[in-house]
Amino acid sequence: MNFAKRVQQLPPYLFVQISQKIAEKRAKGEEVISFGIGDPDIPTPPHVVERLRQAALKSANHRYPESDGLPEFKRAAADWFQKRFGIALNADKEVVSLIGAKEGIGHAALCFIDPGDVALVPDPGYPVYSIGTMFAGGTSHWLPLREENGWLVDLDAIPSDVARSAKVLWLNYPNNPTGAVADLRYMEKAVAFGKRYNIPVLHDAAYSEVTFDGYKAPSIMQVPGAKDVAIEFHSLSKMYNMTGWRLGFAVGNPDMINALFRVKSNLDSGVPQAIQEMGIEALSGPQDAVANNCRIYQRRRDKLAPVLREIGLRFEMPRASLYLWARVPEGYTSAGFAATILDQKGIVVTPGNGFGPNGEGYVRLSMTTADENVDKAVQKLKGWKVPPPPAKE
Repeated sequence: MNFAKRVQQLPPYLFVQISQKIAEKRAKGEEVISFGIGDPDIPTPPHVVERLRQAALKSANHRYPESDGLPEFKRAAADWFQKRFGIALNADKEVVSLIGAKEGIGHAALCFIDPGDVALVPDPGYPVYSIGTMFAGGTSHWLPLREENGWLVDLDAIPSDVARSAKVLWLNYPNNPTGAVADLRYMEKAVAFGKRYNIPVLHDAAYSEVTFDGYKAPSIMQVPGAKDVAIEFHSLSKMYNMTGWRLGFAVGNPDMINALFRVKSNLDSGVPQAIQEMGIEALSGPQDAVANNCRIYQRRRDKLAPVLREIGLRFEMPRASLYLWARVPEGYTSAGFAATILDQKGIVVTPGNGFGPNGEGYVRLSMTTADENVDKAVQKLKGWKVPPPPAKE
C-alpha cells in the first residue's frame, strides 16, 4: 500500500513517544512522575461543567454546529478580549471558533501556503507550525531562538530575500517551550515586519493567561494597525483547564479570519454547541479559576527550581507559560539526559530537540503535575549526583 509523501515524512509526534515511554515503565510496575506534557491536571471549573450538563440536554445541541461558531460564543470571546486587552472586535467578522487552538494553527497553513512556499517558523517551537506548513506543501525557514536574545525571534536577522519570499511569520509569546515573553515594543516590530514584507503574522497566544510574579502578557492586537496583517490564536485549554473539551478561538484581520473559516467549513463541522456553551460560561463567568491556576503553577515552579539547579540544570525563572526550559548538564544531549533521569529517577522530561534543532541541549518540564508528585520528584532529586554522560554523548 502506498501512502502520501506527507505521511511518510511525518516524524513521530513528540508527545506520543513520551506517553509510550511512560506506559512501558508503568507496565513494569515502576513509579513514573511525568513533567512531559502540558495538560493541566486541575479540573475544569464546576460552574463550567454544569453549563455543559444543562446544554447537553438541549436537542438543538445534538445537531451539526456551524463551522465558524455560535454567534453567542463569538460575542463572549469578543467581550472577554475587550475586557482583557482593551481591544474591540467585530464578533461576526473578526472572531472564529476553533476545535482547540491546535486545530486552528494546523489549518492556518492551508490559508496562506501553496506548494513550494516558505513559512518563517521559530526554532525551537511548537511542532504544529512546521507540520502544518509541510501538509500544505510548503517548507519552513527556521528562525533560531537564542538564550542570549531572550528567546525572541530576531526579526532583523532574517535575510531580506527570505523575508520577501515568505508567506507567513509564526510567533508564540508567552512561548512554548522556552517560557519566554515579549513586550508590546517587540509586537510593534513584528507588525511592522509583516507590513514591510506584506506577509501575515500569526501569533499563538495560547499561554497568555498563565503568568507569574504579577506579569501580564500583551496581545499583538494592542499594536495599532495589527489587524491589517495579524491574527491571534487563543485557547480555553490553559485558561480554564479545558484541554479535553477542545475549544479555542482566533481573532484579528477579517479577511484572514474568513479564510480560516472557509478552510474549516470544508474540513470540519465546528465545535459541538454544548461545548461552546461551556466556553460562554467560562469567558463570561467568574474568573477566579484563572488566577488560582497561576498560583498553583507558580508554587510548583518555585518548588522545583532549587532542586533542578542543585543537580546542574541552568535556566531563567519563567514569568509565563506552563514550563521550565533548562539547559542540561555539560556533556549531555537533550535525549541523553532525558533517558538518564527517567532510568535513574523515574522522572519524565521532554527533550528539547523535539521542538527543533535549536532545542538541542535543553529539556522542558511541565508544571501540570499534581502537587504530591511535584513533592515526590523534589525528594527523588535531592542529593542526586547526575552521572557522567556516556562516551557516545
